[in-house]
Parts: sequence; C-alpha cells; structure tokens
Amino acid sequence: MDLTPLKTELLPWFAANKRPLPWREDKEPYHVWLSEIMLQQTRVEAVIGYYRRFLDALPTVRALADAPDDELMKLWEGLGYYSRARNLKKAARLIMDEYGGRFPETLASISALPGIGPYTAGAIASICFGLPCPAVDGNVMRVYARFIEYPAPIDTQDAKKQITEALTPLYENADCGALTQSLMELGACVCIPNGAPKCGLCPVKDSCAARRNESWDVYPIRTPKRGR
Repeated sequence: MDLTPLKTELLPWFAANKRPLPWREDKEPYHVWLSEIMLQQTRVEAVIGYYRRFLDALPTVRALADAPDDELMKLWEGLGYYSRARNLKKAARLIMDEYGGRFPETLASISALPGIGPYTAGAIASICFGLPCPAVDGNVMRVYARFIEYPAPIDTQDAKKQITEALTPLYENADCGALTQSLMELGACVCIPNGAPKCGLCPVKDSCAARRNESWDVYPIRTPKRGR
C-alpha cells in the first residue's frame, strides 16, 4: 500500500495543527530527551509542569550529571518509575565523561545511553539531528495499523521492526523531525486509542483502509492475553 500520504498530507497538517508544547520550542537534544523520558507512562498534561520545573533546576546536561540524588528524586517525585530518573543521571554522566558534554549525534551512540530504547533514540535522532530514523511508539503503530489494516498483532518486536522498516523510506528528502512528530501527533490527537478515531479531522482519511472499510475498531490487532 502507498504510504506517501503519511508524508505529503500529514506534514502540512502538522504545521498548521501541532500543539504548542514546551519541548517543541527548540531542537536541543537535552530537552527532547528529557521530555520523551518523562512522557513514558505519563500524560502530556501532567508532564508539562514537571518538565519546566526540572529544567529550571537542572538546565544543562552537566547540571543533571552533578545533581545530588535527593534533589533529582525530589524533582521526579510524583512521576513514578524512578528508574527513569536514575538512568537520566547515568546517561548524563556518560555524556560528560565520554562526549565532553556534547550529546552524541548518531543513532547507535544515542541508543547506547542508559534508559534509551529504540523509540526514544529514533525520536532524538530524527527531531534533533534530522536523521532518517522513525520513532515507533504506540501512537505510530496504531496509525500505521489502521492506515493499511495491518494483519498481525502489533505488540511484538517483529511488528515494530516491520513498521519501522516500512516507514523509513518516507524519511527520504523529508523534514525528519517534523515527520516523526506529525505521526505521533496524529495518533495522540486524532487516531486515538480509546473510542472512535476523529476521522473527520484526519488529513489522511481518504487514503486510510480502516476508514474506507469502517474497521477502525478491529485495528490494531493485539496478541490475546493468556488466561490466569
């Protein structure tokens, strides 16, 4: 299936409709990295205040690397999953020790930092450094699954790899950061996970298989949970 509309139609829509989020104000890797870690398991609305307070207290990677543990934990208090904060500090120290305080700029080196998985690495690489690296999270997988009526469960490593490979060609000659964020935005605000998608607002509705076949409630397919 032709995925081109996920670039040609989505990018203008994103430019006109993107939410004014504080971590979109620049492409500073520290800011994007911090926001992506905070957004794991946490709603955008809740993260905004934490994000601003955190940067007020620890405005640079060096400040994060040098932060006392009790200060770091106090800043993180309420976000939960405290291993995320501990890995942030570990990664900051590594950036200071091995990269002289400069954030690494390749997908492999970003991926090697503590606490950074394939999705976060792809987000930083594409948004901050313009690298053609999809960032495939739940929102993006849902958009893709509905767009083509993906016939297999999406909650597997094979599915994530296939979706990443399928989306990669779209990044050629594109604003890679905007493309990554537009796919996320579509999933977060239009092709939503709970309830019916807002197809009337969707910039790719005319090309979407799930809308055409009224099968949005079937996709994405997930692996059945085992009984107790």
